[in-house]
Amino acid sequence: MTRRHLVFLSALAALAVFAAAVFLYQRHILQLATVQASEQAGAMVRPHSPIIGPVAAPVTIVEFFDPACEACKAFHPRINDILAAFPRETRLVIRYTPFHREASVEAVKILEAARAQGKFEPVLKALLDGQRAWTGQGANASPRAWAIAQSVGLNVEEARRYTAAGSVDVLLAQDVIDLKAIGVRATPTFFVNGKPLATTDPDL
Repeated sequence: MTRRHLVFLSALAALAVFAAAVFLYQRHILQLATVQASEQAGAMVRPHSPIIGPVAAPVTIVEFFDPACEACKAFHPRINDILAAFPRETRLVIRYTPFHREASVEAVKILEAARAQGKFEPVLKALLDGQRAWTGQGANASPRAWAIAQSVGLNVEEARRYTAAGSVDVLLAQDVIDLKAIGVRATPTFFVNGKPLATTDPDL
């Protein structure tokens, strides 16, 4: 056997060991997440959480969601496909995860004001569709997000009065407490009937 073949076989063996280690690590993380989610079952869904789909659906998808997150935007059409395919069996529960700080918080305020006006889903779609226009824009982020929401029917004056009352701040604070207790570290993070998904790759 030539030296070249030995080097190749050694590299192949090292790759196999690395792949096995990654698999075992991912399985370990998933097991930890399952245990942690079970221990924090009461924190998974709150009465204030936005729900899309039948309240009593047998399958509950909980999404820890950041409206300023590009991956959340990418995954949203797939979630809509699932809800459309199983309209009576599935519900989506959204938990706010403001990892993008000010931009996320402002978008959550807009979404909650839209929910109070019965316009949650169209405003959610509009904010995700126009995400690039209002994220990463510094001082211009907030006005652009509000303008997008207004373009699909949000009464901005009424919405600003609603958010000024402070109820959204309380809701958001509880979601942050819960995501920390459950151990959510990235968005989107999904749980189906209380169990974490092994992957959030939208192509799987």
